[in-house]
Amino acid sequence: MSTSTWTKKDTACALQMWVEYQKQHDLSDRIGQAAGIDPVSGRVWFGESAKDIVQQMDAEGVFRPFYCVRVGFDYYGRKGGHR
Repeated sequence: MSTSTWTKKDTACALQMWVEYQKQHDLSDRIGQAAGIDPVSGRVWFGESAKDIVQQMDAEGVFRPFYCVRVGFDYYGRKGGHR
């Protein structure tokens, strides 16, 4: 069983990198896509889901945790049903 080494600092770093990335890139054509941010390198991957991002990272030999968010939103997914 693997133990995560993700910290609050990783989250803060990834969020800051995401803010900077959005300032430098036009993401209007990616609204709703998943974005995976590597807090170590600052690299960003895009896909339809977090699973797509994991597959891209695996294909490139990148095996580390990443922060995931939906473009245009401040979260990846919300728990709970619609009323």
